[in-house]
Amino acid sequence: MSTRTHESVTVRVPAKVNVQLAVGAARPDGFHDLANVFLAVSLFDEVTATPADSLTVTCTGPDADQVPLDRTNLAARAAEILAARAGLSPSVHLHIAKNIPVAGGMAGGSADGAAALVACDALWGLNTPLPQLLDICAELGSDVPFSLVGGAALGTGRGELLTPVEAGTFHWVFAVADGGLSTPAVFREFDRLAEGREIPEPVASPALLAALASGDPDALAAVLANDLQPAALSLRPSLADTLAAGTDAGALAALVSGSGPTTAFLVRDAESALKVAAALEASGTCRTTRVATSPAPGATVLP
Repeated sequence: MSTRTHESVTVRVPAKVNVQLAVGAARPDGFHDLANVFLAVSLFDEVTATPADSLTVTCTGPDADQVPLDRTNLAARAAEILAARAGLSPSVHLHIAKNIPVAGGMAGGSADGAAALVACDALWGLNTPLPQLLDICAELGSDVPFSLVGGAALGTGRGELLTPVEAGTFHWVFAVADGGLSTPAVFREFDRLAEGREIPEPVASPALLAALASGDPDALAAVLANDLQPAALSLRPSLADTLAAGTDAGALAALVSGSGPTTAFLVRDAESALKVAAALEASGTCRTTRVATSPAPGATVLP
């Protein structure tokens, strides 16, 4: 039975930066408990769902050649899971217009999964309640639920259990590195570096949550934290040069975004963002830069 109501549906979905990523010890299931403070930023992918004879995926944009077009793509998996739950065939073509850095620690693949889920839900006229959509998101991956809701949130568990938090407006520069970093590899390196020491339970920093709510960039700069940064720097030592170049250019703070290798620079305002971005590009320590603000809305159906 078909319940399609549209010729095609396009959904816009944001990248994320982690302003705090506290990582606990490895769990028996191989995951780590996290206290993960997410901010959605104004770099967006768009996923368009169109009726088709079978499930297919295409992609255009920067680094599109690095995006898998088979069933390992989270967008394809989202369509499959949603269709199976609804008793439908996943007969849909998904086109990803890629603008979020690939394998860059900014949840681009997770964003595409969330966008495809919303697009297919609208295309098929399912009107799936939000809690059920978030349940599918959590099945797809730890970052996918936040890609769906956007804004600012604290993620606990493995990052998939979300509590909205208050956030003022902040300005960012992102330096895109050559090549990606595997998130599982970065967590393995975290475990290796942590061998033999006690790892505390991950908790959100009250000072960070207060700084986020205040919209004060100096206050936030003082408390940004990423427990995965030493592991990312261990696997990619050259990122230290990128971090130094951004702070030398006037960024208030610098950190590796998530599992990397994209690096994030908090700046005071839009003018500072352009200055820091230009200095980073001139430094030769990154492939390109992107300027963005936060927070940004989650997965949104475009008119």
